Amino acid sequence: MTFPHLLLSADAHDRVGARRTDERWLADRWADPDTRVLVVAGTRIRPQEGQVVWVPPAEAPEGVRVLLGEREGRAWFAVVAPAGLAQDEPGEWLPLRGLLGHLADGSMTGAPLLLHALGIAEWLHVTHHCPRCAAPLEPRASGHELHCTGCGRSQFPRTDPAVIMVVTHGEPGADDERCLLGRHVSWPEGRFSTLAGFCEPGETLEDAVRREVAEEVGVVVGEVTYFGNQPWPLPASLMVGFVGRALTTELRVDHEELEDARWFTRAEMREGTEAGTLVLPGGVSISRSLVEHWYGGPLPGQW
Repeated sequence: MTFPHLLLSADAHDRVGARRTDERWLADRWADPDTRVLVVAGTRIRPQEGQVVWVPPAEAPEGVRVLLGEREGRAWFAVVAPAGLAQDEPGEWLPLRGLLGHLADGSMTGAPLLLHALGIAEWLHVTHHCPRCAAPLEPRASGHELHCTGCGRSQFPRTDPAVIMVVTHGEPGADDERCLLGRHVSWPEGRFSTLAGFCEPGETLEDAVRREVAEEVGVVVGEVTYFGNQPWPLPASLMVGFVGRALTTELRVDHEELEDARWFTRAEMREGTEAGTLVLPGGVSISRSLVEHWYGGPLPGQW
């Protein structure tokens, strides 16, 4: 079975990190008409007919040049221009979340390059002053480092680890085995997903799974096994997927976190998705992969 979340990491590029400070090499690649550049206005891009548009360097505006790497025998950059470019240039400029549907249906290629570019753009967009002395920061290393003009301390892009888990109870594969899904108060009726939360300092990922499930729904989880991971720069997360085995089944929902949580058998899940009364996460998310991994195959319907 091919899991849908792997679409976001397929055909990854070589990031050539050692070249980020090689000014001669960077100049040569920028002068090469085969090089391709993604134009980012703040944190948004302007797709055309459902496709990411990569332009030659001569057509790119002024901005922070971000070296993404090499793929297919050419160099790939992003230029992160001021957000106001989206008002000056016609067309619909979309954030990453608005592009996920295209990534899910395969109509938009180069997902790792896109996630790399927009992840850096999000970081540059919100990081302007040194957290130690508050002096302005200036970009270095092809956009992958911000150097403090005051104390000289460098800042680097941060990725926040988050756990996301399908929690199960019962004999694996049995008809009465169930999995646990929850829904947030802001979601439309019928929308459910796996539980998730951020890892705290000094905490293992497995213990983060147990803590988050206990906090959100009051269920005690024992065995926790790794499933996979997914970059999720919305704005700066890495979703690490797990399967947790529940030791208890009574639900005590923390209504500050969730509106509802329910146990579903495979038959109930299939019936709900076919009827449209149960709506599961979109195909590009690792949440969808976790659910279909437990279910044993594809399910109809998605956000």
